Amino acid sequence: MTINLYAAWVAFLLGSLAGAITGLFFHGEIWLGGYGSWRRRMTRLGHIAFFGLGLINLAFALTINVFHIESEVTLPSILLVIGAATMPLVCYLSAFKASFRHLFFIPALATIGGIAAFLWRILLL
Repeated sequence: MTINLYAAWVAFLLGSLAGAITGLFFHGEIWLGGYGSWRRRMTRLGHIAFFGLGLINLAFALTINVFHIESEVTLPSILLVIGAATMPLVCYLSAFKASFRHLFFIPALATIGGIAAFLWRILLL
């Protein structure tokens, strides 16, 4: 679906911006508490999540075009966009307030549900 293509490219842009901004500070040994700190790990994960979930949305959009099933995959489409939007957000929120880690079930379940529903649909072809 078109929204998944938009989600993918927006995620790539945001991932690039996040990488550029954090890249300005990564050289500091103690930046965000040091290399192994919770804050720094969650910041890195948020940056990578943009690209990972962007790639999943891109693969989804390209695959539905190959199978010509655009009108039959609304649920997976929505769930994958939710995953792409919420995974980096929860990562960054968790970096600065650890209790937000309890929200990881939202992007995780959305992404797992989207992939599972899509696989179910294409296996029925």
